[in-house]
Amino acid sequence: VPKKDAMGMDYIPVYADEHESAGTVKVSLDKIQRTGVKTEKVEARPIRRSVRAVGRVEHDEALLTIVTVRSDGYIEELFANKTGQHVKKGEPLFRLYSSQIQLAQSDLIVAMRTEGQRTGLEVDKRLEGAMLRLRNLGVPQSRIDEVRKTNTNPRTIDWPSPATGDVIEKKVINGQQVKAGDELYRIADHSRVWIIADVAESDIGAIGVGGGAKVTVRADLGAPVEGKVTFIYPELTPGTRTVPLRIEIPNPEGKLKTSMYADVVLNAGDAVPVPAVPANAVIDSGTRQVVLVAKGEGRFEPRAVKLGGRGEGYVEIVDGLKVGEEVVTSATFLIDAESNLRAALQSFTQQETKP
Repeated sequence: VPKKDAMGMDYIPVYADEHESAGTVKVSLDKIQRTGVKTEKVEARPIRRSVRAVGRVEHDEALLTIVTVRSDGYIEELFANKTGQHVKKGEPLFRLYSSQIQLAQSDLIVAMRTEGQRTGLEVDKRLEGAMLRLRNLGVPQSRIDEVRKTNTNPRTIDWPSPATGDVIEKKVINGQQVKAGDELYRIADHSRVWIIADVAESDIGAIGVGGGAKVTVRADLGAPVEGKVTFIYPELTPGTRTVPLRIEIPNPEGKLKTSMYADVVLNAGDAVPVPAVPANAVIDSGTRQVVLVAKGEGRFEPRAVKLGGRGEGYVEIVDGLKVGEEVVTSATFLIDAESNLRAALQSFTQQETKP
């Protein structure tokens, strides 16, 4: 019979002469037009979504260099005498006097003189051994060539920088005695930096190595810098329930400074297309997920489905639907109410026919 609900809206009419199959709901075409029922076909599409995280700029550990010496000696002059100073590869950092290096240079000069007087395999081995001792002490090849060319034994050596970058740690002063193995400088090349982003535990499963990322540094609100996830750390931070991951981005102009904060947007999900429907097509009761499949001529079939990942307004259908089927995407609550009403009427009729 005609009836209105608590808000004064008409119930969808159900006619006794309708002979639809069990589980199918029929709605009059004029009602479909008035309620704005819309449908969309199930399509295969990649399910992706954006995950936001907060990150910080860190040194690229692969571009860090420690400057040390392999013999005892004394610093007679410092050329790189300030923390933060920019140095280039091959530029002198300090002037070193080392008795061990002087002794090795003397052995090389003696070996060269012996080579001039005698020839043979033994002389070649002695010359090669003298040069090898200098290399083992870390003496650059340019100094070895200089000794061989000038046949002199310089008292000091201007120690060249092994890398281009900024001095981030300086542990030596003028006149200091240094021991073999002491760390004198730490140089960082900032042409490339790391962004360490902390991702929520619930989102880390959708992110993989090689996935794209956009990084916006709060100190420079220009265009986001594109990068890729290169590593996901194996441990979780207990206090924040987040997992750190690493993004490598270029920094040719040196604008990015370590410890700066950055806003990170990560591309989560798989690029492989999967059957998917709009998220608003799913009726979720908490324990059961249902979609309404359009059968044509105002007929709809409620069907239980199994859901997968979500992203960009779509949800993956793992089971229950096939590509090409049409599902209702709007006014689903009206048809769902009709489905529940029809099931209740069928149950009531069955109870009356029982003996």
